[in-house]
Amino acid sequence: MRIATWNVNSVRQRLDHLVWYLREVSPDVLCLQELKCEEKDFPLAAVAAEGYNAAVHGQKTFNGVAILSKRPIEVMRGLPGDDSDTQSRYIEAEVPDEHGVVRIASIYLPNGNPTGTEKYTYKLAWMERLRAHAKGLLELEESLVLAGDYNVIPEPRDAKDPAAWEKDALFLPQTRAQFRSLLNLGFADALRTVTDDAGLYTFWDYQAGAWQRNNGIRIDHLLLSPQAADRLQSVTIDKEMRAREKPSDHVPIRIELD
Repeated sequence: MRIATWNVNSVRQRLDHLVWYLREVSPDVLCLQELKCEEKDFPLAAVAAEGYNAAVHGQKTFNGVAILSKRPIEVMRGLPGDDSDTQSRYIEAEVPDEHGVVRIASIYLPNGNPTGTEKYTYKLAWMERLRAHAKGLLELEESLVLAGDYNVIPEPRDAKDPAAWEKDALFLPQTRAQFRSLLNLGFADALRTVTDDAGLYTFWDYQAGAWQRNNGIRIDHLLLSPQAADRLQSVTIDKEMRAREKPSDHVPIRIELD
């Protein structure tokens, strides 16, 4: 099973790129983040024409997550733990496969900037809710993939210039500690199970020639339960997507499960 995640940064603006990716890479499941549209405005027909079912948890102008699947899926929208949270940042699906089911979540974790404000408080609280929910999911002992834009730079090697991010919400010690606490539940960071290399990025800012200078960061992750990690065959960052005309500032990253 091929599972990909991609912060598309406006699905309607990137529709041509999305259709190309579905045709050429043909993931069995694609998790999308930052749709920037409500479900009624999501390009359902274009996705269906490529053979995909779409589960959407959208929001006008901001946020929004989706899961596209070649197979029928059972869906849950929203991250449990705070009924007052109206931001569309989490969607979860059960996808049938030859082993029974793979449970997959598409996650758009809060950015948290500027630090020292309620935005950073919200980020940390959201991460704690994610940890609590993920702990319960692990108890199901299923193949589980938590995929998405985490807005977390886990380690210095995940940034071209770590010093430039020292005061950013993506790289603060508290942020990284929360991410480690999630991993310590028993998840594997898919990329780090296959390589220790530095210089592997999934995001390049639009400003200051970041792409041309490869001044990137790794903030898009696929976290795997032990059952999913046992099935992991490969991890691929589709870096060439950043070189396309009018690209997202993120690129897809995908895994293959046996």
